[in-house]
Amino acid sequence: MTITLCFAPGTCARVPLIALEEIGTPFETKLIAFMRGEHRTPDFLSLNPAGKVPALILDDGVLTQNTAILHYLARRFPQARLLPTAADPLAEAQMLARLAWFSADLHPLVTRIRMPHFFCDLDGSPARVRELAETAMAFQLAGAERDLASAPWLLGDDWSILDAYLYWVWFRITGAGFDTAPFPAITDHARRMEERPAVQRALAREREAEQALAAQGSAVPLR
Repeated sequence: MTITLCFAPGTCARVPLIALEEIGTPFETKLIAFMRGEHRTPDFLSLNPAGKVPALILDDGVLTQNTAILHYLARRFPQARLLPTAADPLAEAQMLARLAWFSADLHPLVTRIRMPHFFCDLDGSPARVRELAETAMAFQLAGAERDLASAPWLLGDDWSILDAYLYWVWFRITGAGFDTAPFPAITDHARRMEERPAVQRALAREREAEQALAAQGSAVPLR
Protein backbone atom coordinates (compact mmCIF):
# COMPACT_ATOMS: atom_id res chain seq x y z
CA MET A 1 0.00 0.00 0.00
CA THR A 2 1.39 3.37 -1.06
CA ILE A 3 0.55 6.42 1.06
CA THR A 4 1.57 9.97 0.16
CA LEU A 5 0.75 13.00 2.28
CA CYS A 6 0.65 16.38 0.57
CA PHE A 7 1.67 18.86 3.24
CA ALA A 8 3.34 22.15 4.09
CA PRO A 9 5.23 22.85 7.32
CA GLY A 10 3.24 24.50 10.09
CA THR A 11 -0.15 23.78 8.54
CA CYS A 12 -2.80 21.47 9.95
CA ALA A 13 -1.23 18.75 7.79
CA ARG A 14 1.02 18.31 10.81
CA VAL A 15 -1.81 16.33 12.43
CA PRO A 16 -1.98 13.50 9.86
CA LEU A 17 1.81 13.68 9.63
CA ILE A 18 1.97 12.82 13.33
CA ALA A 19 -0.67 10.13 12.82
CA LEU A 20 1.37 8.49 10.07
CA GLU A 21 4.49 8.59 12.24
CA GLU A 22 2.53 6.96 15.06
CA ILE A 23 1.29 4.23 12.72
CA GLY A 24 4.80 3.39 11.58
CA THR A 25 3.83 2.18 8.09
CA PRO A 26 6.16 3.58 5.40
CA PHE A 27 4.77 6.67 3.69
CA GLU A 28 5.92 9.46 1.43
CA THR A 29 5.40 13.20 1.64
CA LYS A 30 4.89 15.74 -1.12
CA LEU A 31 5.80 19.29 -0.17
CA ILE A 32 3.41 21.96 -1.48
CA ALA A 33 5.04 25.39 -1.78
CA PHE A 34 2.30 27.93 -1.13
CA MET A 35 4.52 30.92 -1.88
CA ARG A 36 5.10 29.51 -5.37
CA GLY A 37 1.39 28.92 -5.89
CA GLU A 38 1.66 25.14 -6.07
CA HIS A 39 -1.64 24.80 -4.20
CA ARG A 40 -3.38 26.47 -7.16
CA THR A 41 -1.87 24.41 -9.93
CA PRO A 42 -4.12 22.14 -12.00
CA ASP A 43 -2.23 19.08 -10.77
CA PHE A 44 -2.87 19.85 -7.13
CA LEU A 45 -6.42 21.06 -7.68
CA SER A 46 -7.16 17.70 -9.27
CA LEU A 47 -6.33 16.21 -5.87
CA ASN A 48 -8.06 18.84 -3.75
CA PRO A 49 -10.25 21.41 -5.53
CA ALA A 50 -10.16 23.55 -2.36
CA GLY A 51 -6.46 24.16 -2.93
CA LYS A 52 -5.50 23.26 0.62
CA VAL A 53 -3.40 20.73 2.49
CA PRO A 54 -3.53 18.05 3.69
CA ALA A 55 -4.39 15.65 0.93
CA LEU A 56 -3.76 11.95 1.41
CA ILE A 57 -3.06 10.02 -1.78
CA LEU A 58 -3.86 6.31 -1.57
CA ASP A 59 -3.70 3.48 -4.08
CA ASP A 60 -7.44 3.65 -4.62
CA GLY A 61 -8.24 7.32 -4.17
CA VAL A 62 -7.56 10.63 -2.46
CA LEU A 63 -8.78 11.88 0.90
CA THR A 64 -8.97 15.51 1.95
CA GLN A 65 -10.15 17.19 5.17
CA ASN A 66 -8.51 16.21 8.44
CA THR A 67 -11.67 14.74 9.93
CA ALA A 68 -11.93 12.23 7.08
CA ILE A 69 -8.18 11.55 6.87
CA LEU A 70 -7.74 10.96 10.59
CA HIS A 71 -10.84 8.79 10.87
CA TYR A 72 -9.69 6.70 7.92
CA LEU A 73 -6.19 6.22 9.33
CA ALA A 74 -7.57 5.30 12.74
CA ARG A 75 -9.85 2.61 11.33
CA ARG A 76 -7.44 1.41 8.63
CA PHE A 77 -4.62 0.94 11.17
CA PRO A 78 -6.35 0.04 14.44
CA GLN A 79 -3.12 -1.30 15.95
CA ALA A 80 -1.84 2.29 16.18
CA ARG A 81 -4.72 3.18 18.53
CA LEU A 82 -5.18 6.63 17.05
CA LEU A 83 -8.80 6.55 18.28
CA PRO A 84 -10.64 4.21 20.63
CA THR A 85 -12.68 1.42 19.11
CA ALA A 86 -16.33 2.47 18.99
CA ALA A 87 -18.81 0.19 20.74
CA ASP A 88 -21.76 1.18 18.55
CA PRO A 89 -22.79 3.66 15.83
CA LEU A 90 -23.54 6.39 18.37
CA ALA A 91 -20.09 6.10 19.93
CA GLU A 92 -18.56 6.26 16.45
CA ALA A 93 -20.55 9.38 15.62
CA GLN A 94 -19.52 10.97 18.92
CA MET A 95 -15.88 10.32 18.06
CA LEU A 96 -16.40 11.96 14.68
CA ALA A 97 -17.94 14.91 16.49
CA ARG A 98 -14.80 15.24 18.61
CA LEU A 99 -12.69 15.34 15.45
CA ALA A 100 -15.04 17.79 13.77
CA TRP A 101 -14.82 20.13 16.78
CA PHE A 102 -11.23 20.84 15.83
CA SER A 103 -11.88 21.40 12.13
CA ALA A 104 -15.22 23.20 12.41
CA ASP A 105 -14.88 25.21 15.63
CA LEU A 106 -11.20 25.66 16.48
CA HIS A 107 -9.52 25.84 13.08
CA PRO A 108 -11.55 28.84 11.83
CA LEU A 109 -10.59 30.69 15.01
CA VAL A 110 -6.93 29.82 14.47
CA THR A 111 -7.13 31.46 11.05
CA ARG A 112 -8.77 34.59 12.44
CA ILE A 113 -6.12 34.88 15.14
CA ARG A 114 -3.25 34.30 12.73
CA MET A 115 -4.57 36.15 9.67
CA PRO A 116 -7.40 38.50 10.68
CA HIS A 117 -6.81 40.71 7.64
CA PHE A 118 -8.15 37.89 5.45
CA PHE A 119 -11.60 38.44 6.97
CA CYS A 120 -11.93 42.22 7.08
CA ASP A 121 -9.60 44.90 5.73
CA LEU A 122 -11.34 48.02 6.98
CA ASP A 123 -9.20 50.35 9.08
CA GLY A 124 -8.72 48.85 12.52
CA SER A 125 -10.95 45.89 11.80
CA PRO A 126 -8.30 43.12 11.73
CA ALA A 127 -7.45 43.88 15.33
CA ARG A 128 -11.12 43.56 16.27
CA VAL A 129 -11.44 40.30 14.32
CA ARG A 130 -8.49 38.91 16.23
CA GLU A 131 -9.80 40.13 19.58
CA LEU A 132 -13.14 38.43 19.05
CA ALA A 133 -11.44 35.25 17.83
CA GLU A 134 -9.20 35.11 20.90
CA THR A 135 -12.23 35.46 23.17
CA ALA A 136 -14.02 32.68 21.31
CA MET A 137 -10.92 30.48 21.39
CA ALA A 138 -10.53 30.91 25.14
CA PHE A 139 -14.14 29.81 25.58
CA GLN A 140 -13.66 26.78 23.31
CA LEU A 141 -10.46 25.68 25.04
CA ALA A 142 -11.90 25.89 28.55
CA GLY A 143 -13.28 22.35 28.36
CA ALA A 144 -9.99 20.92 27.13
CA GLU A 145 -8.19 22.68 29.97
CA ARG A 146 -10.54 21.07 32.50
CA ASP A 147 -10.09 17.65 30.92
CA LEU A 148 -6.31 17.90 30.93
CA ALA A 149 -6.22 19.15 34.51
CA SER A 150 -7.43 15.72 35.65
CA ALA A 151 -5.97 13.38 33.00
CA PRO A 152 -2.85 13.29 30.83
CA TRP A 153 -4.68 13.19 27.50
CA LEU A 154 -7.96 14.47 26.11
CA LEU A 155 -9.63 11.06 26.28
CA GLY A 156 -8.18 10.18 29.67
CA ASP A 157 -5.19 7.92 30.24
CA ASP A 158 -4.70 6.99 26.59
CA TRP A 159 -3.20 9.22 23.93
CA SER A 160 -5.23 9.72 20.76
CA ILE A 161 -4.97 11.69 17.54
CA LEU A 162 -7.17 14.32 19.21
CA ASP A 163 -4.12 15.25 21.25
CA ALA A 164 -2.13 15.85 18.08
CA TYR A 165 -4.86 18.13 16.76
CA LEU A 166 -4.90 20.15 19.99
CA TYR A 167 -1.11 20.35 19.86
CA TRP A 168 -1.25 21.89 16.39
CA VAL A 169 -3.93 24.41 17.41
CA TRP A 170 -1.86 25.42 20.43
CA PHE A 171 1.29 25.76 18.33
CA ARG A 172 -0.44 28.08 15.89
CA ILE A 173 -2.15 30.37 18.36
CA THR A 174 0.71 30.66 20.84
CA GLY A 175 2.98 31.49 17.93
CA ALA A 176 0.66 34.44 17.29
CA GLY A 177 0.83 35.64 20.91
CA PHE A 178 -2.29 34.01 22.37
CA ASP A 179 -2.29 34.34 26.18
CA THR A 180 -1.21 31.00 27.67
CA ALA A 181 -1.57 31.99 31.33
CA PRO A 182 -5.15 30.68 31.79
CA PHE A 183 -4.22 27.31 30.28
CA PRO A 184 -1.43 25.63 32.29
CA ALA A 185 -2.73 22.13 31.60
CA ILE A 186 -2.76 22.66 27.82
CA THR A 187 0.71 24.21 28.04
CA ASP A 188 1.97 21.11 29.83
CA HIS A 189 0.14 18.92 27.32
CA ALA A 190 2.05 20.57 24.47
CA ARG A 191 5.34 19.96 26.27
CA ARG A 192 4.55 16.28 26.72
CA MET A 193 3.44 15.98 23.10
CA GLU A 194 6.89 17.11 22.02
CA GLU A 195 8.42 14.27 24.04
CA ARG A 196 6.69 11.67 21.88
CA PRO A 197 9.05 10.09 19.32
CA ALA A 198 6.41 10.26 16.56
CA VAL A 199 5.98 13.99 17.13
CA GLN A 200 9.73 14.50 17.07
CA ARG A 201 9.96 12.65 13.77
CA ALA A 202 7.11 14.72 12.31
CA LEU A 203 8.75 17.96 13.40
CA ALA A 204 12.04 16.81 11.88
CA ARG A 205 10.24 16.28 8.56
CA GLU A 206 8.81 19.78 8.83
CA ARG A 207 12.24 21.28 9.51
CA GLU A 208 13.60 19.51 6.45
CA ALA A 209 10.70 20.90 4.41
CA GLU A 210 11.32 24.41 5.76
CA GLN A 211 14.95 24.17 4.66
CA ALA A 212 13.87 23.08 1.20
CA LEU A 213 11.46 26.00 0.93
CA ALA A 214 14.09 28.44 2.17
CA ALA A 215 16.52 27.18 -0.48
CA GLN A 216 13.83 27.94 -3.08
CA GLY A 217 13.13 31.36 -1.60
CA SER A 218 9.62 30.16 -0.78
CA ALA A 219 9.68 29.93 3.00
CA VAL A 220 6.61 30.99 4.98
CA PRO A 221 7.16 32.29 8.56
CA LEU A 222 5.60 29.79 10.98
CA ARG A 223 5.47 32.09 14.00
